[in-house]
Amino acid sequence: MLHFNGYDHDLFRHHNPPDTLMPYVSDFSPTALEDRITVHEGAQIVEIDFQGLRFRSSADVNAFYDYVEHRMQDTGEPQWFFMVNTRDYRVDESAWFAFTRRGRDLNEGHSMKTVRYDADPDTLAQIAKVKGTDRENPNLFGSRDDAWAHLRALPSKRRERLTHVPSFTKDAFLRRLRFDHDTKVLEVDLSGMKIAHSRDVNDLHNWVEEAIRATGHKWWLVFNYEGTRIQSPAWVQFSLRSEEFNRSYSMGSVRYAMGSETETDKRLRYEAKTTRPNIRNTREEALDRLAELQAEYTAMREADEAKSR
Repeated sequence: MLHFNGYDHDLFRHHNPPDTLMPYVSDFSPTALEDRITVHEGAQIVEIDFQGLRFRSSADVNAFYDYVEHRMQDTGEPQWFFMVNTRDYRVDESAWFAFTRRGRDLNEGHSMKTVRYDADPDTLAQIAKVKGTDRENPNLFGSRDDAWAHLRALPSKRRERLTHVPSFTKDAFLRRLRFDHDTKVLEVDLSGMKIAHSRDVNDLHNWVEEAIRATGHKWWLVFNYEGTRIQSPAWVQFSLRSEEFNRSYSMGSVRYAMGSETETDKRLRYEAKTTRPNIRNTREEALDRLAELQAEYTAMREADEAKSR
């Protein structure tokens, strides 16, 4: 039985065959995933192999999609055809929300076309049965060769890709930065901003990084996300730039007033990492949490100094 969760995107197929069919694996380390994500740069196709995987938790899902996004980022090209092997994989109920959410973002932000293939005999029989009827799924194929041939016959949309028009100006954004040199706390006001694409992401990060570099040291960060919207085409770049930013410029970060959708996306993308997103409801709560982080940092340094004596 094939199950769909209601979305139109083919990447959101929920396939839960009985466990007895095959020995499922749940290894989502980069080494294990390396052979499951193949980037065919000349054909402009990213091939994704779900076969034999079992997603037991949202952490599994996020580790998988984080790896897909990193592989895409390495190419420098955001638009791809996706070809997905969906034979005999399993998504547990506890992982299903994350699976659909991350798949949706990948499709909406980066897919020129997504097709899947499944060589299971039941699927092949179903494809043959509905062929030529209004129930035929034009994005489902019975073999990798058929799916590949279909994508290779499609025109690339990359030639239509225009240079992104920036949504913000540097002068206006810099007025959203508030440096407190006594406490070494930098407040970044992202409230009401609609971050639409990678150009917006890079502009904002470049401007705040330039301002921090001028001070000559790292800062404690507080981010105001009230009314902020990060669109699907911006999430891959936003996650990668944020990770690099925190590593290079932040002593510790807290975010507040995130809308439910943005908070959900942020928490999902942090789940496969060792750090937490530190999200609070209000500025006061965020500052209290930041004070806790600062106290933890001071205690750790004092303990290290005591050991070195």
